[in-house]
Amino acid sequence: MTRRHDLERHRHSLGEIRSILNSMKTLAYLETRKLARRTAPQQGLVAHIVDSAQQLLAAWPQLLPDAGPGESIGIVIGSERGFCGDFNRSLVDLAVARQRAAPLQHWVLVGRRLQSLWPDAVAVDAALDGASVAEELEAVRDAVVATLGRLRARLAPGPLQVLSHPVAGAPHWTTLLPPFQEPAPVAPPREAPLLQLPPQHLLLELTDQYLFAALNACMADALMAESHQRVMHLERATQHLETQWQELGRRANTLRQEEIIEEIEVILLSAGAGDSGPHP
Repeated sequence: MTRRHDLERHRHSLGEIRSILNSMKTLAYLETRKLARRTAPQQGLVAHIVDSAQQLLAAWPQLLPDAGPGESIGIVIGSERGFCGDFNRSLVDLAVARQRAAPLQHWVLVGRRLQSLWPDAVAVDAALDGASVAEELEAVRDAVVATLGRLRARLAPGPLQVLSHPVAGAPHWTTLLPPFQEPAPVAPPREAPLLQLPPQHLLLELTDQYLFAALNACMADALMAESHQRVMHLERATQHLETQWQELGRRANTLRQEEIIEEIEVILLSAGAGDSGPHP
């Protein structure tokens, strides 16, 4: 009986853990739904800015910015919380591979879980807390912008890239500076477009808007991908716990049946001993 009680206590503990994981999975799913309303408009804004810049550069290709010989900065957007599988490990592996192939000179890490996996061999200039929910994205973005401002104030301007998870697909690098490096999908216009600002001034304004919008989009996409991966990871964990919970239930039932059989045998033996005694 003691063994059965131990199994039932273990099964009860697994049931409580399963309930907690189900609650976490539900919250992560709700977060993906909330973020879905933000990611599509932000991606659309970035695409609109890039399209405008490409049309401008199609008319004035000499304005295309150059990376220059400055010092490069890499921003890696990881997770603040766990229970998201290899979300952070895949980022670290890509960053280390990049550092071996084409080293970046300065690194900014976003997310405590990412920082816990970061190798000591790659020096970090700044480590910032990440966003756990959508409402924290603006504060984290402002912290990243402030950190970049301090770094670029003392560094020669150079490439700025972000490593993050997109909403779908594998993690990849996004180049923020120099911007608009993809070739324009349109042919040069026969006549220069009419502008309210000088072309150089307009390109600078578009660059500022692009940096802000692209950073926002990268962070929102990363949190969306993290939440989706957390849902999948917790789903696998709850399924595993469900299997264990059911198996313990079967084992406990088997032991209970054995106990009942033993009790019946004892009763029958007692009854048989009473029947075999002296009769009056």
